[in-house]
Amino acid sequence: MTSPRPGPFAVGGALAAVPLPVRRCPQEAFASPPANIPPTMPEPPGDREPSARTPVTPRAVALGLVLAAANTWWVVMAEARWGIMDGSCLPLFITPVFILFGLAAINLGLRRIHPRLTLSPVELLTAYIVVVISETLSGHDFVQNLFGTIGYAHWFASPENGWEELFHPYLRPWLVVTDMDALRYLYEGGGSFTRPDLYGPFLVPLAAWGGILMALIGAMLCINVLVQREWTEHEKLAYPLVVLPLEMAGGRHATTSFFGDVLVWLGFAAGALITLVNGLAAIFPIMPPLPLIKLQRPSFTSYPWRGLFRFYYGIYPFAVALAFFIPSDLSFSCWFFFLGSQVQMVGSELIGMREAPPNGFPYLAHQASGAWLALAVGALLTSRGHLAHVWRMIVAGGASGREARRYRWAGGGLVVCLLALGIMLGLAGMGTWLIMGFIAVFYALSIAMARVRAQFGTPHEIYYINPQRIIVNVAGAQALGDQQLTALAVTYWFNRCYRCHPMPFQLESLKMAHEERIDVGSLVRTIILATIAGIVLSYWANLHITMREGAAAKCLAYKSWVGRESYAMLANWLHTMPGPDWPAIGATGAGAAIFWALRWVHFNTLLPLHPAGYALANSFAMNYFWSSFLVGWMVKVAVLRYGGRSGHDRAYRVFLGVLLGDYVVGAIWGIIGPVWGIRTYKNFI
Repeated sequence: MTSPRPGPFAVGGALAAVPLPVRRCPQEAFASPPANIPPTMPEPPGDREPSARTPVTPRAVALGLVLAAANTWWVVMAEARWGIMDGSCLPLFITPVFILFGLAAINLGLRRIHPRLTLSPVELLTAYIVVVISETLSGHDFVQNLFGTIGYAHWFASPENGWEELFHPYLRPWLVVTDMDALRYLYEGGGSFTRPDLYGPFLVPLAAWGGILMALIGAMLCINVLVQREWTEHEKLAYPLVVLPLEMAGGRHATTSFFGDVLVWLGFAAGALITLVNGLAAIFPIMPPLPLIKLQRPSFTSYPWRGLFRFYYGIYPFAVALAFFIPSDLSFSCWFFFLGSQVQMVGSELIGMREAPPNGFPYLAHQASGAWLALAVGALLTSRGHLAHVWRMIVAGGASGREARRYRWAGGGLVVCLLALGIMLGLAGMGTWLIMGFIAVFYALSIAMARVRAQFGTPHEIYYINPQRIIVNVAGAQALGDQQLTALAVTYWFNRCYRCHPMPFQLESLKMAHEERIDVGSLVRTIILATIAGIVLSYWANLHITMREGAAAKCLAYKSWVGRESYAMLANWLHTMPGPDWPAIGATGAGAAIFWALRWVHFNTLLPLHPAGYALANSFAMNYFWSSFLVGWMVKVAVLRYGGRSGHDRAYRVFLGVLLGDYVVGAIWGIIGPVWGIRTYKNFI
């Protein structure tokens, strides 16, 4: 068998991903090419861990918590109040990168003025990780969603929709807010967070959801600890999204001086200029914006093109950079399979079989469900040898050392978190079989997203895919009954889109710890602390801003649609009580079969088709990014063909700068908007 296809260029010069006439071994289905960061020093035998590990310092954690508080307020104010920036929708958050950029700049100044006050690379990364982990809670698809649902069922109940009789009896009062006076201030504004009579009705539901979140996220962290060594050190996944923060922090693997690199600043100028010009055009209409950068939403009304479903296009600078960083066969597959999904929609329109997308024929959502579940199975199968090793170390009483202790703590923590989560879901109204199915599907999707992020760094907005739809399609609403359906609807808010899902960010934090030799135990404790702080800070920011401004009054992007989707879905289930959806089940199986067929093609042929691209293309993320990925793929292929290895290395540095420049200026617009009281330009959507 010939050598496997090479992967993406590393910053330091690893071989780039480009289709070559070679065959790949089956193990590489989910094993990434060499990482974008040079590997660490060889480990000593026995304990499998380097003895010298840098602990997390208290001042770095304290700095991170202070910055997390400011960042939480900033994110909620920009995204929920003003509907701008949307930086937490992206796989690499905008505001933490901006904050790290500012810290690094201040650090460079302190190095000359007062060297003793400078932060080490480990401290810079620690503060960055705390901010990132807290933003997974305050971001677009997490606690903001909770506030879109927590009082929606009671505030919007009416004689016309009949919700009070239909499902109010099945709602657990400790999970929702029922006090109409408190809800009036939440939706209409004019209140104050300092009034106990207003925030008091929120305390019990928010505390209950906080317990569920800690169990939910704690289990994610335990799984990450169990698989991180295998995915990082043995399969050597690329983790492309950790390159920029590691370079800015100036750690062990930073290549020369990141901020002294002319290529980086050339890219920075390009990305910053695009976002600056379009930002000014958004404020001053007399100034024309640069074309094709912002998302375009064309309308097709003629036959058969009206069959196109959410066919958007826009060339985001940061997304072109992300596409350049990933393997070329994956970037090709993402846009190729997205266009293939649109061909299915137009074809179904031609033959008169198109139904309401994405759940109707040709069942794109269900195809994607099968592909993502198959991706999770494939990731676990690839790591089965390591997982067997972990199991033996957990159950073997004689095993000792830090690695064995870590696995025992993680294994025990996983059991405790899943038991606690199961108990709370049971109290919410789920039965035993539903709890097991819900947990299995949720964590399968979580593992798949973490794997995709670690290996490729791609967006994972899988809006159509969640445990609610999969379970109801398979079991049928009749078999579940009113109470369990209500419990499923109440938990929909943390299963919508998954754009700021905590598990991939936890895994990337562990990767950065591995690269900078940060003590894993102290980092895990820091992540737990940042998670708790993120929950509390997110509650505070959302309550204060919505009660003062009014969720339905001045908050321009309050997540009311999450409540509407949750309870409209529940009302539809209860009114129609459908049985198992056999076409949807068949499409889910077909999606899984196509995934495995593409996996075989990826291993055994020369076609640049990647199975993960099929999963990504049929979820909602590629509706926004396919055109950017097409441009990034074209640029990468051209650079590889005409510039070779050295040309790719230089282009990589330029695109790091493009990404940073786009983010920094976009973040500045995200500050100007709330300060001036206007809606400003945002990098995304």
